[in-house]
Amino acid sequence: MIGLPTHTRVYLALGATDMRKEINGLSVLVEAQLALDAFSGHLFVFCNRRRTTLKILFWDRNGFALYQKRLERDRFHWPQSREEVMEVTTRELSFLLEGLDLKSVRPHRELRYATLI
Repeated sequence: MIGLPTHTRVYLALGATDMRKEINGLSVLVEAQLALDAFSGHLFVFCNRRRTTLKILFWDRNGFALYQKRLERDRFHWPQSREEVMEVTTRELSFLLEGLDLKSVRPHRELRYATLI
């Protein structure tokens, strides 16, 4: 994808979204349904009912940009939740785009030591 600033947040609009919606319709969903600022520069990710298409909407300095990925054979591992929105990291978004299940991808445990000696 594109190089993103480190402060960029990624929001998944959980559930299914009508993929006939383009920039205007998706930006209204961000503001009205998710109660988030569509002009923040953060990424807003939507998935269709069949989980074969993702759309990512974001404000890029002077206009909206829309990225779409459609799978020809497989399905995305779209998280299931009763919540309307889920925040993930840009790394987790990359995993999702690559076809990995976010529930089963786990990093190594973080180790914390008090002293070396």
